[in-house]
Amino acid sequence: MNIAELKFDENGLIPAVVQDAVSKEVLTVAYMNEESLKKTLETKETWFYSRSRQKLWHKGETSGNTQTVQEIRYDCDKDALVVLVIPNGPACHTGQYSCFSKESGGQVDGSRFDIINRLEAVIAEREAERPEGSYTTYLFEKGLDKILKKVGEEASEVIIAAKNRSHDELKWEAADLLFHLLVLLREQKLPLDEVLTVLKERHEK
Repeated sequence: MNIAELKFDENGLIPAVVQDAVSKEVLTVAYMNEESLKKTLETKETWFYSRSRQKLWHKGETSGNTQTVQEIRYDCDKDALVVLVIPNGPACHTGQYSCFSKESGGQVDGSRFDIINRLEAVIAEREAERPEGSYTTYLFEKGLDKILKKVGEEASEVIIAAKNRSHDELKWEAADLLFHLLVLLREQKLPLDEVLTVLKERHEK
């Protein structure tokens, strides 16, 4: 990235939208100046400029909830940034995964696969916040071996349900398998988009 090409405002700042590189959820919006952007590029962790405190700040310097930078993009006018990160804990000072509040009211299902997008976001939120009593929290705290065991168990149960020719049983077991597979992808920090890209590339051959 050529910082000299970017257009900072009259205060020497540029807005930065921080996005989870895996779930694609927007985590926060902050500001960077040239120095904080350089430190972000050098350290591969997010640094911002606080307008209220008039100083640089390193995300996670007190909470430990750092953000590992995967990629930085700028828009066509070169006056705004998107910073793709792997969050190491909640992004918000309130302890929530994202600084943006959840939607109020009902959500329109614009796609038959909308629930997959929503579930991927919830799994990312659970990993960051680790709410007590959550099954997803339990899986992340138990670690990779437990998650792999559940994926194996659910795959076996899908096979049994199919052999039983039971649609009711199969749809429940298939849902369990998809859920645990999404948890595994999150644990591995592998975006579902990359899996879908493989399917697309195979289809186009």
